[in-house]
Amino acid sequence: MNKLRNLKRKVNTFQIIIAGFAGVIFIGALILMLPVSSKSGEVTPFGDALFTATSAVCVTGLVVRDTATHWSYFGQAIILLLIQTGGLGVVTVAASFAMIAGRKISLLERSTMQNAMSVSTTGGIVKMTVFIIKASLIIEGTGALLMMPVFISRFRARGIWMAFFHSVSAFCNAGFDIMGNESGEFSSLTSFAENPLLVITVSLLILVGGIGFLTWDDFVNHKFRFKRYRMQSKTVLTVSAVLIIVPALIFFLFDFGNLPLKERILKSLFQAVTPRTAGFNTADFSLMTGPGRMIIIILMMIGGSSGSTAGGMKTTTLGVLAGNAWSIIRNRKSAQLFGRRIDDSIVRNATGILFFYLILTFTGALLISSIERLPVDTCLFESASALATVGLTLGITPGLKTASRIILMILMFTGRVGGLTIIFATVSRKKPPVSQAPVEKITVG
Repeated sequence: MNKLRNLKRKVNTFQIIIAGFAGVIFIGALILMLPVSSKSGEVTPFGDALFTATSAVCVTGLVVRDTATHWSYFGQAIILLLIQTGGLGVVTVAASFAMIAGRKISLLERSTMQNAMSVSTTGGIVKMTVFIIKASLIIEGTGALLMMPVFISRFRARGIWMAFFHSVSAFCNAGFDIMGNESGEFSSLTSFAENPLLVITVSLLILVGGIGFLTWDDFVNHKFRFKRYRMQSKTVLTVSAVLIIVPALIFFLFDFGNLPLKERILKSLFQAVTPRTAGFNTADFSLMTGPGRMIIIILMMIGGSSGSTAGGMKTTTLGVLAGNAWSIIRNRKSAQLFGRRIDDSIVRNATGILFFYLILTFTGALLISSIERLPVDTCLFESASALATVGLTLGITPGLKTASRIILMILMFTGRVGGLTIIFATVSRKKPPVSQAPVEKITVG
């Protein structure tokens, strides 16, 4: 008993988060291996099952087996359950079951929930969890109802399952689709590129899932009174708007200029939204211009917002870095956003996250390029997609060797649990020393 207490004291909340995600992935892979999970009734190789489970729990969407043609309804349901668990967060889902069972949430569990949701305090964390679960189910249900007429008109009764699957996948920013039987394997939503109801519904689900739970809370409490929002919510909404409008205009002008106006508008908007870690696509990215694909890579790396179903560096990280750059231009002592000063530790964290993502993305791309003998820019697209848990691809993932798939799985896992979470889980967080090293200037820029 004493050993168990000592173990609890040694394990920190970040290690619990990592262990939770890893455990769910492993269990999911074992279930997906079962004959009942595949349409053929045969055992799926462990490597393929593990890759699929990792992609689902990390809400990425990269696949080595087409979800519609390889997996049975049971297998698809398991994938959807893994997506829901990964999207809301393993800790959030586990806490929900504990509350349903009537068990009291301990201080350690509350602290773990705080870190998993990226909130600043444990106060009201249980209430926030209940709010997240209820709101998520309502939003996903509404999305499914809006998409049902589209799917039922084409696929009849099976359209009900397709509506629910794509609603959950979109809200959780997963990008898994079950269109392979209808429009070809790995086709995503390309056959619905001209359908405004489906494109707009999926886009809204992606955006709502990716803006973060704290932004939801601000909207519920303050409605459209933007000035009353937290600085985080203001930053999220402002950066998100810029990252949708500017790329959409670029795509409209340079990548889809030969399309009819209606399809051109829908494709431009959707391709500006989906790289923010959603993974769906209505266009063939391999046919886009070089600058267009580079914009997609940048959007993938930025991702969604903190405390959301999305991955990536996060919009708040970009906002803090931009605020810091502007403070240097204005010769201010500290970074500011919306009339509030940003703590120096936040700026350091944002800089570290940017460095972390750049190193991992380019290292992953170079390794895959060396293993597969493919162009670096093609591998960079795949590497950024995996680390930012997006799921967009230029079509090379199914044909990759085992070593390259392992690299992508590591990137997906790192991107979902968060770079800082892994650092804090593996590096001892000792109190900073009272004394400081001597200062010496170094020239930069």
